[in-house]
Amino acid sequence: MQPFEEIVTAYGPMVLRVCRAVVGPVDAEDAWSETFLAALKAYPEQPPDTNVEAWLVRIAHRKAIDLTRARARHPIAVESVPERGISPPEPDPELWDALAALPEKQRAAVAYHHVGGLAYKDVAAILGGTAAAARRAASDGIRSLRQALNLREEDNDELTIRSS
Repeated sequence: MQPFEEIVTAYGPMVLRVCRAVVGPVDAEDAWSETFLAALKAYPEQPPDTNVEAWLVRIAHRKAIDLTRARARHPIAVESVPERGISPPEPDPELWDALAALPEKQRAAVAYHHVGGLAYKDVAAILGGTAAAARRAASDGIRSLRQALNLREEDNDELTIRSS
């Protein structure tokens, strides 16, 4: 089995991007931390042929849901978010606002497929439903993002959700 530290190094940035897409930039680091804490506990029991990427995205999805539920129960108003050390540059706020405005299934399908790089069958396993439904939700989400950002289909380079 691959050492867990290597898994964090290899998949950490992808999990952070997925968390950002699902819960937003404010709660993404919390979801990321919770994802890897849960993964660390469960990793020794995983079979050797586990698709680690899909497994981590599924855990991130569950942790994002937990954070979303907790946020709904305990809203905390703050004037500004404290600095948390070195973080990657923030992506385009207009794009993130458009992503946040998508219906939940479309946002999740876009996040898991286009940001997380999961196959539609893996997205369907996370969201429930079929691969065709996951493909449709992602397609509808991308179409809505293009419309919100006034992009044509040829402008694929401008619609980049992944951040460095």
